[in-house]
Amino acid sequence: MADEEPLDGPGPLRDSTVLVAGYGVAGRSAVRALVAAHAVVLVTADGPVEIEPGPGERQPVALGPLARVPDDPEHPGRPRPDVLVVSPGYPPDHPLLADAAARGVPVWGEVELAWRLRGADAAPWLALTGTNGKTTTVHMLEAVLRAAGRRAIAVGNVGESLVDAVRAGTAYDVLAVELSSQQLHFAPSIRPAAGALLNLAPDHLSWHGSLDAYERAKTGVWRGDVAIVNLDDPRVMALAPPAATGFTLGEPGEGQLGVRGGRLVSRAFGDDGAVLADVAEVRPAGRHNVANALGAAALARALGVPADAVAAGLRAFVPDAHRNELVAVHDGIAWVDDSKATNPHAADASMSAYDRIVWIAGGQLKGVAVDELVAAHAGRLAGAVLLGQDRAAVAAALARHAREVPVITVDNPDHGAMVEVVRAAAGLAGTGDTVLLAPAAASYDMFAGFAARGDAFAAAVHELIGDAS
Repeated sequence: MADEEPLDGPGPLRDSTVLVAGYGVAGRSAVRALVAAHAVVLVTADGPVEIEPGPGERQPVALGPLARVPDDPEHPGRPRPDVLVVSPGYPPDHPLLADAAARGVPVWGEVELAWRLRGADAAPWLALTGTNGKTTTVHMLEAVLRAAGRRAIAVGNVGESLVDAVRAGTAYDVLAVELSSQQLHFAPSIRPAAGALLNLAPDHLSWHGSLDAYERAKTGVWRGDVAIVNLDDPRVMALAPPAATGFTLGEPGEGQLGVRGGRLVSRAFGDDGAVLADVAEVRPAGRHNVANALGAAALARALGVPADAVAAGLRAFVPDAHRNELVAVHDGIAWVDDSKATNPHAADASMSAYDRIVWIAGGQLKGVAVDELVAAHAGRLAGAVLLGQDRAAVAAALARHAREVPVITVDNPDHGAMVEVVRAAAGLAGTGDTVLLAPAAASYDMFAGFAARGDAFAAAVHELIGDAS
């Protein structure tokens, strides 16, 4: 491929050599798209790459795990790749990525590949990111867009592969794109029609290496035409571009969205106090979800979606499971599953919604401390039950900031430990209390994911209630 020819779109990708690192869901979509673009595709797959090439397309070549970029001396007949496409599971300091950088090989993620595969009639992207609330917000946005009659789909860090959605061509009028910090790190060229940063708090520091690098990746969502910011988040505002459109839980100023008299209103995008929805209609409940709804509304209004469609979409929105989900109320005790609270920032929003809590916490903290979280909510804790890999770190924070709170630590490392956890929580809870699974940590030390952890919690609660009936 000529040096002056950009890797931009399926035409220029023809006959280029692309190494795809990772053969999971995103990797498979990338391989299919690259084969269809008539590229020479190499894959770091342990087994065969089961892709059926079409006429004139080449069969991908599986190379197995790699720590270095292949080149002629090591792999005769396989030229050095023109580009390396990686899954978000590869951290920036992975040996393969370091070698690619040393050899001048560009590194793209799935999001970057999808952006470069867009056709001339590509659907605009409405993109959003944040430490927490991304999935709830992107599905709110999807519901609003569909209420406006737009053919829309939520993609990116959720649902269908973004590469597959882009290849669908005119099937969609607009893409609602959820982006993680890892995806944004490997997507330097994207320019969404509008991009929102919902909130910022320390997370994924072990992957990015520093808070500064994490925050810098998140700001990539603002590279497009309209930047949308959370005016109530100091970290977001410290990085916000001067011409950004903001949203707030308070009274909105000119050019902003906010809350007035129990209603979401807009004074941006040519609006003069247009009513978008009632706060009472926002689900799941909680101030943080009102902020999420404002972020979704701002993205939709940036694309010209009418105010009445915002209201209709938010009313039609059905929240995903494991997000502040009421599992049961029994003997005056509420049992709530917020397993999606996989970091302290998310747990803070969840815990703020309840007056008196028996807190179920622990898992993989990903290098983030919980002292600030514990100190903020010590006064509402009736007890705590801890599990998972970093349970000792949570216990230490409780000892420092909430020493009067009774704490039970469950040392069982098996996923079946949730039964023991729930029974311990029941022993600490009294009438009017909420037993809240808001772990402030990731789940992969014990579970297949946050959903599996939430399912285990709900099953244990129902077992407990059944036994007590």
